[in-house]
Amino acid sequence: MITLRDIYVRHFRGSAFGNAARRFWYFCKAWRAQPERRMSSIGNTRGWRSGLVDPWRGALQQVRLFRYRARYVIRYHWPRVRTGISWLWESRESSNFTYDLTPRNEEHLAQLLAFALRRPAEEIAGYISELRHDQALKDVVIGQVRSLGRQGGYDPTARFGRRLGWYAVVRALKPKVVIETGIEKGLGAAVLCAALLRNFQEGHHCRYYGTDIDRAAGMLLCEPYRSLGTILYGDSIETLSALDVKVDVFINDSDHSPEYEGREYRVIAPKLSEGAVIIADNAHVSDELLKFSRETGRQFLFFREEPANHWYLGAGIGLSFGPAMARA
Repeated sequence: MITLRDIYVRHFRGSAFGNAARRFWYFCKAWRAQPERRMSSIGNTRGWRSGLVDPWRGALQQVRLFRYRARYVIRYHWPRVRTGISWLWESRESSNFTYDLTPRNEEHLAQLLAFALRRPAEEIAGYISELRHDQALKDVVIGQVRSLGRQGGYDPTARFGRRLGWYAVVRALKPKVVIETGIEKGLGAAVLCAALLRNFQEGHHCRYYGTDIDRAAGMLLCEPYRSLGTILYGDSIETLSALDVKVDVFINDSDHSPEYEGREYRVIAPKLSEGAVIIADNAHVSDELLKFSRETGRQFLFFREEPANHWYLGAGIGLSFGPAMARA
């Protein structure tokens, strides 16, 4: 049976409240055990009052401090809890949550990519704005989501989050070959092919390859964007091994176990072109791209998302680029 002493030892010993309770207990025992001391202290109450009041004053101060700290935590997290409650009622999504980034976060993304790609920040910010205002792409995505119905698991909206960074990288580098592993519903594939389509219209030949083990993957990659993309179904390690191309941009977004992610980097390494960029969609929980970059002499940067009006804390972009990019 759990006793009061067990509760005190587990939860209160050493705290201000516990010390005050212990002193009060000892005071009561001494008061009961020494009647003559009680009588002598009737005329001098200052000593026993201070011995009783001071510990409780410290405990009261601790309670006030706890209340202040609790209110601070609630004020800090309540906006996400509130948006989370709305999301539970209104959203259809259960994974790969979609959201916009805060304006400040978009500026941070533009500055980071400008440094990594050796491009003017204004140019990168222009590409980010270009995707945010691409109504043609949004109409295609929203139309496809509505045609799929609720079973599609997407909300009828087009919000790109960190994929703004993917788009800006492709627009800035004008790559010939882009590979993405793990395309799921295909929102990232549509964004990447939208960037390639604009590059193609500017005279740059390009191709997108997406891999996924699920043959139902890629449902959001529709025309005119699908004309620049090919989806290869099967295990991504086997698919990457069979591809005979030079890769300019590689995006890891498949099996997020560190062991599998590391294997993808090792398989794609000999196929990377000079100046190739690797993007890790799992870098907020895995250090595999950082380790790979150290082992191969590449540079590594990380960008953390700041979702706007969403309960999710956000993921991030791990960016790995070689010496050729750093010298550009």
